[in-house]
Amino acid sequence: MRGQWVGAYSGTNSGIAIVDIDEVGNRFRGYTYLFDNNAALPHTRADINVSKPTGNSLEARLPLLPIDRNTVEVSSWLAIAQNYPGIQFPAYADVQMSWTPTQLMASWITNINSSGSMTLPVTQAGAPSDYVPLPTVTNWAAFKNFAYGLDPDRYIFRGQETSSWRLRTSFHRTGRANLERFLGEDIPRLHKHLSARTRHVFDMRKPEEHGAFVSLAQHHGYPTPLLDWTRSAFVGAYFAYRKLRNSDAMRALPDQKVRIYVFDREQWAGELLQINRLAPALPHLSLLDALAIENARIIPQQALSTITNIDDVETYIRFVEHSRAKSYLQVIDLPVQERPSVITELQQMGITAGSMFPGLDGACEALKEQYFPLA
Repeated sequence: MRGQWVGAYSGTNSGIAIVDIDEVGNRFRGYTYLFDNNAALPHTRADINVSKPTGNSLEARLPLLPIDRNTVEVSSWLAIAQNYPGIQFPAYADVQMSWTPTQLMASWITNINSSGSMTLPVTQAGAPSDYVPLPTVTNWAAFKNFAYGLDPDRYIFRGQETSSWRLRTSFHRTGRANLERFLGEDIPRLHKHLSARTRHVFDMRKPEEHGAFVSLAQHHGYPTPLLDWTRSAFVGAYFAYRKLRNSDAMRALPDQKVRIYVFDREQWAGELLQINRLAPALPHLSLLDALAIENARIIPQQALSTITNIDDVETYIRFVEHSRAKSYLQVIDLPVQERPSVITELQQMGITAGSMFPGLDGACEALKEQYFPLA
């Protein structure tokens, strides 16, 4: 049952459900958010903290709390009831849940006799990407011409060393889904440990410093719900090829590709609500242009991020593209075999590990690339 499940629910009320569950020891810990279609009603949060059953089903009484539409904060009903005159809000729901490898089924009845049910599909985030690469950009020469023809500052880029990988945050790649746990446990723990190693003590009450802190952790390898992007097409290409070796290129088959994502950030941010929170929140993918506090990598990498509460980012973008009849995301696949010449040309542009990663590690990586090209 662990992981993320997203889809519609119906019954006394209807709307969109997000179920995020981690497996912690011998327990399932997480929540269900029910985002109600009725604008006159608050949204609902159900707390999940139950022992793992021996089979693939369970019954539990889950406490419920309202999510105020005005603040999108979890609250007590007593604190916000005046905002919803004439409305009753339940204290708990008796829930039956079962799951298979492909779906999660749940039904419930509350203490005020409201009821509902849902059947949610398993995330496809672990499946191969189904985006089709641009057929006209299939080699490095064509990519350069493509990049030079783009509107400056409109697009952002992300390079990945394998063309089949789906867009997915490092947090979700670990198999975790409970973002409340990430915010309530991981971030305070990180803040405690990293504050001993940074000159600046981040004020986590300030959204801009909170974002800068999470971005710093991301850039130093801690799994977060961020995806790293760059404003430079050529920096994106560098990261696509970086972790491969020239010896890999020599052995590569013609169909082995790296992937560069091209995302129309200007159109996306201009047309979709950008949400600067993880939980609770409706499904979203939002831009985060973090401050470069204690983060020497942001400026040379021309970096910015997207922040998301969605495991399967590509399916979400596809859904938005289909519903709006627009294209926001393109992909370009380039041959692994071209790595030696691409890296050499990027070095001539000044794009090396030494410039991308200021410090000893970056300098040594750049020199290793130059003097041990097959290592």
